[in-house]
This record gives sequence, structure tokens and C-alpha cells, in this order.
Amino acid sequence: MSDPTPPSRRRGVGFGEILGVFALIVSGLGVWIAWQSANKDGPTRVVEQREAIPLTLRARAEDGGRKLIVEPVEPGHALQSLRLTLRGVKAISIGSDGELAARDIEDALKVAGGERKGSHSAPVKIDARYVEAGTDRSRSASYQLRYHWEGGGLFGGRSLRLDGLSRG
Repeated sequence: MSDPTPPSRRRGVGFGEILGVFALIVSGLGVWIAWQSANKDGPTRVVEQREAIPLTLRARAEDGGRKLIVEPVEPGHALQSLRLTLRGVKAISIGSDGELAARDIEDALKVAGGERKGSHSAPVKIDARYVEAGTDRSRSASYQLRYHWEGGGLFGGRSLRLDGLSRG
């Protein structure tokens, strides 16, 4: 009698199985790389670092030129303090509001001997402390302060009126 054993049939490895093993190797490699990078001491930088924008100031005359409001052009800058220096004269400190009174400049110009009639400009150095993106910064720059003398005459004194500020 014959032995009823079925003939042995060998089955090969299919394409889908090879692809599955390859995907398993790739995902294991990805897990290993993530684990290695998580062991580093430094924090992962997620946010893009913005480059610092240099401080530029502008000014507008208010109250008929009796005061000058100095403020940054860039809205991301917040002034902490300003210090304005005319040549040969003691520095004038301005607070974070940026308000410069014409009286302060008038006193400084009288000391410097600049009380001529008409429109003028004087070189000034401005030292600023400000905050940008949560970081304290400081910057110095040269500007031209524009002003004119008003009044005078037989019985009246003259007074200084501020016109503006420009890069110089």
C-alpha cells in the first residue's frame, strides 16, 4: 500500500512580506534616531530665531513746538530711557515716554551760545535703552535736532520751538 502523505510544497517569500520587513526596519531606525537626539543636553529649538532690528527714532512736535515726542519707528521696540547730548553741554535725560521739553533744549543752547534768530539744527547724540522681544538692548546714534527761535521784540523775550528730529 502506498503511504498517503501529500507531496511537500515549499512556499517562497512574497513581495508584501519583504516590504513589511523593510518598513519595520525603517521605523525601528527612526525610533532609534529620535531616542538618540532626545538624549542631547540642549533644548530643541522649535521657533525660528528673529534677527534684531536696529533702533531708529522719530519725533513729532506737539503743543506748538513746546515739546517733542521721541519714539521708535519699529512697533516692536519699547523705550526704557533716552539720553540726549548736545556738544559741550550736559546730557538731558528723557524718560520712557520720550517727551523732550523745549525749555530743556533752550537752557542747553543758551549755555552753548546758540541763540540766533531763525530756523536751525544742532547735532545731538542719543543714547537709548530699549526692549526688543523681551531682551534689553542699548544703542547710540547721531541725529539732527531741528528748532527755531520765536518771539522777541521790544518787550517780549524769545522762546525756542522744536520742529523735529532726523538722522544725521
